[in-house]
Amino acid sequence: MSALDEQTKTELEAAAFRRLVQHLRERTDVQNIDLMNLAGFCRNCLSNWYLDAAQEKGIPLTKDASREIVYGMPYDQWKNLHQDQASDAQKAAFERHKPDHG
Repeated sequence: MSALDEQTKTELEAAAFRRLVQHLRERTDVQNIDLMNLAGFCRNCLSNWYLDAAQEKGIPLTKDASREIVYGMPYDQWKNLHQDQASDAQKAAFERHKPDHG
């Protein structure tokens, strides 16, 4: 495979990011704590990374705005619609692994 030019690489990365975000929006059955326990990151981490990238570019963006980009709605609305109380097993797994959240 030939080397990709930077513009094409950026476009492909952006497309993959959009697909990941869409997938996470559709999989509301997968809780953030499950993502943290299995993969060491969650929707909040992704929104924080987005916020970090904006800040590095000097783009004014708030934490709430970056979360809305990832969740597709205000975070509080998503939590009310989709977030379940974490089970004791989920909490125990989280404590065992202590992923770096964010």
